[in-house]
Amino acid sequence: MGKSSHQSDCDNRARHVVVVGAGAAGMVAACEAALRGARVELLEKNRKTGVKILMSGGTRCNITQDTDAKGICAAFGKSGRFLQKAVGAFPPSEVVEMFNGLGVATKVESTGKVFPKSDRAIHVRDALQRRALDAGVRLRLGVAVTGVTRDGEHGWLVQTSDGPLHCDRVIVTSGGKSWPKCGTTGDGYPWMHQLGHTIVRTRPALVPLVGGERWMNDLSGITLPDVTASVYDRDDWKTKSGKKLKPLSVRRSSWLFTHFGFSGPAAMDVSGVITQADSFESRVLVADLLPEVDEKTLTEVLQQRGGAAGKRTVVNVLGDWLPSRVAESLAMISRAEVTLSQLPKDSLRQLVDAINGLPCPSLARGDLRKRR
Repeated sequence: MGKSSHQSDCDNRARHVVVVGAGAAGMVAACEAALRGARVELLEKNRKTGVKILMSGGTRCNITQDTDAKGICAAFGKSGRFLQKAVGAFPPSEVVEMFNGLGVATKVESTGKVFPKSDRAIHVRDALQRRALDAGVRLRLGVAVTGVTRDGEHGWLVQTSDGPLHCDRVIVTSGGKSWPKCGTTGDGYPWMHQLGHTIVRTRPALVPLVGGERWMNDLSGITLPDVTASVYDRDDWKTKSGKKLKPLSVRRSSWLFTHFGFSGPAAMDVSGVITQADSFESRVLVADLLPEVDEKTLTEVLQQRGGAAGKRTVVNVLGDWLPSRVAESLAMISRAEVTLSQLPKDSLRQLVDAINGLPCPSLARGDLRKRR
């Protein structure tokens, strides 16, 4: 059978592709489409591209992680299955290679995060924007998309603040709801829902945690450089007291006490497991405040009774490892505001447990579900 007139017309001209959202994904997608011969328009409602890129990683922009495709997918838990094909086709090593080829030298930090050597997110944004423009992408800033619908059997209609656009293909990279001030306000969800896609209810992730006891909140502003944050199922935690349990999520990094709860990489990286639960009460967040000092060593040090060691106060000893205010608070809640020679066994046990496995009541900040 011969080709229809519509098919012939499509074959004789470049496909018109509209990409919605000029973040990292949008700029890369637009560039790749243009390199394959498409006529590409990249729409961005902000007045500049890559707004979230410029703010990410503390304005340094962590590009990727020093791992392989499996490592990236594993970090997303069950949702990682959805990413396997895409990440497998463009793994972290190739992401780094791409940026290096664009003149952005990279470095790997102790956390495994890959940053530009310059520590400037603008170099990452500029490299992606330049690559897209060099490929022939038409960038249109300050153009907000208000809807995406079918246009006949083969085309698409994109409604914008600058008038309608008819095209052959649409790529939606408008982002989620992660950072409204940057423009990621969830615009694309209703469009996709109307087109028949299943939309999973959004939940906060990589966010600070709200909660903590009063004494924890009083430590606001104090950062511990090395803490292991673990999240457990509450039923398992109650049954086995947290001993030899496999955590649902674990992260070792810096930890920040805040007036509303906890922040820093360790707390934020495990926050998603808390928000994914049907109720935050079903999860227990536990912090090991001294992961480099095991329970046995800590107990032996605090059990010293004789000589000069026995005359040292518990607070003074803990001050060798922890900030003084943290040491004072731990001694207070364990009834251990005494010298080592005076430290009761039950207070010793409470103190060690608090240091190596401190339960931190919490829920993710931004989670609109009420505390029950």
